[in-house]
Amino acid sequence: MIGVLLVTIAIILAIEMKSLLLGESATVQHVRAIEKALPGHGVEGIIHMKTLHLGPEELLVAAKISVPGTSTADEVADAIDAAEQRIRAAVPIAHVIYLEPDLMDRAHRPDPVPAAPAPSAH
Repeated sequence: MIGVLLVTIAIILAIEMKSLLLGESATVQHVRAIEKALPGHGVEGIIHMKTLHLGPEELLVAAKISVPGTSTADEVADAIDAAEQRIRAAVPIAHVIYLEPDLMDRAHRPDPVPAAPAPSAH
């Protein structure tokens, strides 16, 4: 009986640790809470966002956020600090937060595709 119990616990732990090792993203509830918390005080919206569990109770959040084009560097820094506080209040396990400011209209323009190199004539 003890052996069966130990094997069962080992299987459960292996399944849980596998998801953490492979880079499990945040739950849908956490993502929604972060998406709701980010806009405001100098942040117009989210351009794109990624989340990743670094441990069972530690979440990494990386997002490209839209800021007004007329913002100064000080205003952008204040907006990022305020956004980080709002994220941590909404999702306390969000320990590591990286926010990249950008302009919404610039961010949605596709990058030009480089032309293919011409075949060399030999």
